[in-house]
Amino acid sequence: MKSPAIPEHPESPKLERALGNRHIQLIAIGGAIGTGLFMGSGKTISVAGPSVLLVYLIIGFMLYFVMRAMGEILLSRKEYRNFADFTGDLLGPWAAFFTGWTYWFCWVVTAVADVIVIASVYVTHLLPNLPPWSTPVIALLVIAALIGLNLPTVRAFGETEFWFAMVKIVAILALIVVGVVLILSGFTSAQGTASFTHLWDAGGFFAKGFLGFVAAFQIATFAFVGIELVGTTAAETKDPDTNLPRAVRSIPIRILLFYIGSLVVLMSVMPWTTYDADNSPFIQVFDAAGLPAAAAVVNLVVLTSAMSSANSGIYSTSRMVYGLATQNDAPRMFARLSSRHVPRNALFLTAVVLLSSVVLLAAGLGESAGFSVVTTVSSLCFMFVWTMILASYLVYRRRRPQDHAASRFRMPLGTVMPWVVFAFFGFLIWAFTGDPDTLAGLLATPVWFVLVTVGYLVVRRTPDHRAQRAEFRRQVAEEHREAERVSVG
Repeated sequence: MKSPAIPEHPESPKLERALGNRHIQLIAIGGAIGTGLFMGSGKTISVAGPSVLLVYLIIGFMLYFVMRAMGEILLSRKEYRNFADFTGDLLGPWAAFFTGWTYWFCWVVTAVADVIVIASVYVTHLLPNLPPWSTPVIALLVIAALIGLNLPTVRAFGETEFWFAMVKIVAILALIVVGVVLILSGFTSAQGTASFTHLWDAGGFFAKGFLGFVAAFQIATFAFVGIELVGTTAAETKDPDTNLPRAVRSIPIRILLFYIGSLVVLMSVMPWTTYDADNSPFIQVFDAAGLPAAAAVVNLVVLTSAMSSANSGIYSTSRMVYGLATQNDAPRMFARLSSRHVPRNALFLTAVVLLSSVVLLAAGLGESAGFSVVTTVSSLCFMFVWTMILASYLVYRRRRPQDHAASRFRMPLGTVMPWVVFAFFGFLIWAFTGDPDTLAGLLATPVWFVLVTVGYLVVRRTPDHRAQRAEFRRQVAEEHREAERVSVG
């Protein structure tokens, strides 16, 4: 049965399935290892102490079920290109509009923040003698480079993200190996002797109390944005029945290794009380070990991680706008593909929006001004997208029991965990009220949804949208009848 939320246009070229298994696996890893781990973990350690391990574990556990729900639905119908398609198919055309444009906004905000930090922090740390006027120019060059990497083919993006993710993996594994050697050898620095006992000997595991534990959720959530990125590659993935489940199933191992493993090592090599909240703990460990060259390399890795995040943002926003345009939720000019099957106009739209980072830098906005507010807005918008995925899954289970029964990639605990994750998201919203900066971001976020609502009220009056809603109602009625026949049978 054809999905009403995904109208077919015979004259439109199709996206090309050019991403192989190694691309999908590394894109999934890159999405699960954000810049927040390399930079934000210093602040989470300082506000929560060793209990930060539990914070990352809980967030990763909850988001794993979001990914499993997304994976089951994406594989249930091959015409789904991303999760905006299935939210529209299962919840209605309004859901595709809200999910698609909110996800676009999520990544645009994140990418603008990444470009600002790359130009004003990471590059200037590596090249401290650059004149102040060069910062906006660096931002412009970064944007041009990222568009250039995405413009040729989807495989070019896949290769770029493969190597970006590989750099992050090697850096984390190097930290873990060096850290374990330092711990087992009883390495002593100005901060003390490396030991696993640091995890509980400085005030206990919950050294900052319950409020410190809660405060870490505000920062740590941003570290996981992008974990759903693999869900935007569905239409360009070779053998999705094999590659997508493999990427999703490996998420728990990656979280345990890259997040929990690295943080255990960090807080064992040096007491957690010695870390500077404003600097990367990875760099601080190599500095303490007397390896300044390694610390400089980690600085380069952090730069690469930010480039990877911005690169992912450009890819995902272009595909989302392309999908919206094919559903008449965005101007049709963004539905055009180049001869190499790349949504070139959608890429240029993202590039134009990213130019705001150049303007902000030219106006004197650096790395710290409003950054907490920006990351909070981004985190909340990502939470909205994750919520729409779970809501779609609940409807999918109710309306299409035959699809769920036939699935080879069923979500575990599918009747319970969506509600548990919803409750957890409610807890996160409450946690965001505990800090003035994150509270400001929480209060600013509804402005976006007001704008999206206005946009939808305009497009829903078009003949195409009226036809989509009528077709959606017809299909819902038909699927309910089919579900009843299956339950009776």
